[in-house]
Amino acid sequence: MSPVIRRAARLAATTTLAAAAVLGSAGAAAADEWPPIPPYPSPSVPFETKDFLTPTDPDYWNPFVSKNRLTSPFGTSTRIVCTAFHGVLTGCWQADQNGQPHKLVPLPLDFPGSTQSSMPGGGPAHFVYPIIPGM
Repeated sequence: MSPVIRRAARLAATTTLAAAAVLGSAGAAAADEWPPIPPYPSPSVPFETKDFLTPTDPDYWNPFVSKNRLTSPFGTSTRIVCTAFHGVLTGCWQADQNGQPHKLVPLPLDFPGSTQSSMPGGGPAHFVYPIIPGM
């Protein structure tokens, strides 16, 4: 096995462990609701996005790429709605295969990113889908 593949496998295992630690014993959670539209004027209006790095993207594993990351069994194939303040994501929801929304869990840091802590709002975030099918 090449060193690059070994390193990627090690990073994938570490990411899985970090996600499991955050999720704890989440089990099968009930569907949440999409974020409400706040009364006008508001700086935090929900918007749809697919602008995330996922594990299938090589830049996801690059700690020097400062971009929002998503660990989800659906990747970015289902609807994702986020709220933000001054360009920093404050919350995200993702639809499951049936279109039901689930609030994504933000990790305390943008793992494996390492360069964004000095950016506004702490920089990009790493969100994890709250239910991992088959667990």
